[in-house]
Amino acid sequence: MNQETRQQIRENAQYLRNVRPLDPEELHEYVEGQPHPAVVKQVLREEAFDLGIVEQDDGTFAPAPEGRLSVDFDGIERFPDRYEQQVIDLLTEWGGLEWHSGDSGDELRERIRDIKERYLQGQAVEYDELTALGYAVYHLPDYYAVAKYVLADLVADGLLPSQLRVLDVGAGVGGPALALRDLLPDDALLDYHAVEPSAAADVLESLLEDSGQNVRWEIHRALAEEFDPSSPIPGDDSGGGTGDGDSGSDGSTDEGYDLIIFGNVLSELDDAAATLYRYVEALSDDGTLLALAPADRNTAIQLRQVEREVADGGPATVYGPTVRLWPHQSPDSESWSFDRKPDIEVPTMQRRLDDPAGGTGEFVNTDVQFAYSVLRTDGKRKHDVTPDRGIHAPMADAENYVTDRVNFLGVKLSHDLAEREGANPLYLLGDGSQKVDHFAVLTEASILNEDLRKADYGDLLSFENALVLWNDDEEAYNVVVDGETVVDRAR
Repeated sequence: MNQETRQQIRENAQYLRNVRPLDPEELHEYVEGQPHPAVVKQVLREEAFDLGIVEQDDGTFAPAPEGRLSVDFDGIERFPDRYEQQVIDLLTEWGGLEWHSGDSGDELRERIRDIKERYLQGQAVEYDELTALGYAVYHLPDYYAVAKYVLADLVADGLLPSQLRVLDVGAGVGGPALALRDLLPDDALLDYHAVEPSAAADVLESLLEDSGQNVRWEIHRALAEEFDPSSPIPGDDSGGGTGDGDSGSDGSTDEGYDLIIFGNVLSELDDAAATLYRYVEALSDDGTLLALAPADRNTAIQLRQVEREVADGGPATVYGPTVRLWPHQSPDSESWSFDRKPDIEVPTMQRRLDDPAGGTGEFVNTDVQFAYSVLRTDGKRKHDVTPDRGIHAPMADAENYVTDRVNFLGVKLSHDLAEREGANPLYLLGDGSQKVDHFAVLTEASILNEDLRKADYGDLLSFENALVLWNDDEEAYNVVVDGETVVDRAR
């Protein structure tokens, strides 16, 4: 099909979209040469995002909903069977029906062991076909769950539009991509771009091939440091399509991305802050950048360090969870902060791989723990609150009121960190000004302070009459919450 025919279809669709549903059987009559209705339908699918139309069950196209996304979400119990089967199909192509046993099983298990060891040692990982399959087996289920939880929160906060342009940097084998696709309602429009240079892109491409008709996707096989986020790579031949694998439209990003995702990739970049800084500039005026990292100490703390370089004095604002409550203040604390959600069920593919190795759980990964940062350029914050120095004490001044009882505002930045059974519950706090870590220690629970325990990760809390002490062992401040302390969720 020539460009003139495509342009005529676009122009007629633009003219009629607000008049009546677009029927390819009708529309083809208005185009010179009367291309087959199937050709017209394919063009409408490819151009759906730019035209703002969605395909309906009867094969016609109607204007897509506008405004903010709204979805129903009540958590994740298991990795979807259809995705697991797709991964198993890839494993079968590689190692046969018994991919999990014999030499192939031993090879895959050894590669997963190597990946885990290299990660713990901070060493580079070679992303060949076997590594990509190992990641898909061991990490894809929990990465999917992590992404879906965080994306659902962004939707609940009204941060994502129903016509959504996304750039997924370091997309890997597809955790965020699959989570996003499943989260969106059928009448949403998704223009999804992935940046992934490794063999993981082959797994991702396979998983994206059955995307719905209202999803346009493209994979850019490029390094994050080299990719130009202002527009797709000219002449890129990396594949992609509109849900059925065919080429999409021009992929223009003149308006910027509504959502840019860095999923567990910052630790692999030579200069993560500089790279993130460059991508922030590709956001739309109302766009959001989401950075995810594993919950382990090194990567979670590195995420906070990168966050500070980009947000404090830079082009972005921290939307959450580590909100800067005090104007012109930024934190210096270590802030090993991460969220935790219920474990998912053990995927069948992990059990099949683990059993021949003794069933010890070495190849089972069902934990849903993660660090994340949400950045924006419009100054919007999850908690749009500015404390009053006449009422609240900033954590930056903690050394001035050790042994005193004070009032302050703080964001809950951990679940219970107490390691010993029977120990006092312990929670990391932050107000964006802290120079060292602050931990709330619940020494005497009461109805007046129960919100400390009940509040979710990232909630803003108001503390009244809390006792501040210095902890020499941890080199941190303890905020003692006892029978004299009132803790409430702040609004």
